[in-house]
Amino acid sequence: MNDLSLNGKVALITGASSGIGEATAKLFARRGAKLALTGRNEVNLHRVKDECIVLGPDGAEHPLTVIVEMSYEADVINLVDTTIKKFGRLDILVNSAGIFERGSIETTSLEQFDRVMTVNVRSVYQLTMLCVPHLIATRGNIVNVSSRYGTHPVPGHIASCVSKSANDQMTNCMALELAGKGVRVNCVKPGAICTPILKRFGMTDDDIAKYCEHQTEVIPLGRVGKADEVAQAIAFLASTDASFITAEHIHIDGGWHATCAS
Repeated sequence: MNDLSLNGKVALITGASSGIGEATAKLFARRGAKLALTGRNEVNLHRVKDECIVLGPDGAEHPLTVIVEMSYEADVINLVDTTIKKFGRLDILVNSAGIFERGSIETTSLEQFDRVMTVNVRSVYQLTMLCVPHLIATRGNIVNVSSRYGTHPVPGHIASCVSKSANDQMTNCMALELAGKGVRVNCVKPGAICTPILKRFGMTDDDIAKYCEHQTEVIPLGRVGKADEVAQAIAFLASTDASFITAEHIHIDGGWHATCAS
């Protein structure tokens, strides 16, 4: 039986074509949400849409899918306009889209740095800014997907760490600015999660196997996480079960943030 705790809520989820965004979309579908899903991979996004239709309640409105390049301002504007045109409202915004780039201060080019900051920070700011009036109207909420990198510096990932620190501070600022208008803003901070982003990160299958093996040695719970486990936390924060929670940062990393491991 489906848990309809998000029944009828309109949720816009970025990065929904894979990984944490995909897992969140499927969980929200099971819980009865109306979905606006966006991603860059059209084939994957339509696959996720079809799976959400199967997972959702019988007769539920089909998800909206919009192909978006988050670094393009016009695409982001169109995403919000299309969502409101279809559903007439917005209750939940999940900022899940993001990229990672390897590199230190010595090796990360300005082009790489700008690319990471544009997708991970600027586009999140733009999308949220456009959605805020609609979220105020519904007294809705925002969940940002940050990272353990936001609070724990990891050598060789300077651009990604800086961008996620910005996400954390943006969460805090928005939460304080919007609290008086009834809009909650929280974030989740995943640790080592097995998602397709690892391959897009430039890692081979052998690299991923070695990475996961290392993580099992440094994560207190002794394993890497799953995208579904992050989605569960996002769904909690987006629901009325978290009605008195704002400006919260939930680590989903098996206890890694409490260690000195890297």
